[in-house]
Amino acid sequence: MQIQPYLFFDGRCEEALEFYRGALGAEMTMLMHFKDSPDPHEPGMTPPGAEDKVMHMSFRIGDTTVLASDGRCLGRPSFQGFSLSLTMANDAEASGCSLHWPTVGRCRCR
Repeated sequence: MQIQPYLFFDGRCEEALEFYRGALGAEMTMLMHFKDSPDPHEPGMTPPGAEDKVMHMSFRIGDTTVLASDGRCLGRPSFQGFSLSLTMANDAEASGCSLHWPTVGRCRCR
């Protein structure tokens, strides 16, 4: 079994990917904007101007695939936090960690 987290960023999905790319070496594997959807959207599903926002995205961090979206782009981002556990196989892998959390400081992976 595989578990893939699906994260919603309410209009800031591509910005989040850039953070994960810089901090963890994330690699985008798929991107679809709302304007690229093969099916028309139901009226009211997304606000006007959201055509360039992310409908679906997948990216990899190490062996993990993460799914992401801008969701409905309502302009009400409500980030309530999360827990993240990183497991490094060895010191060499840990030395590539460049996480920096403003409230915690530098990643103490080594």
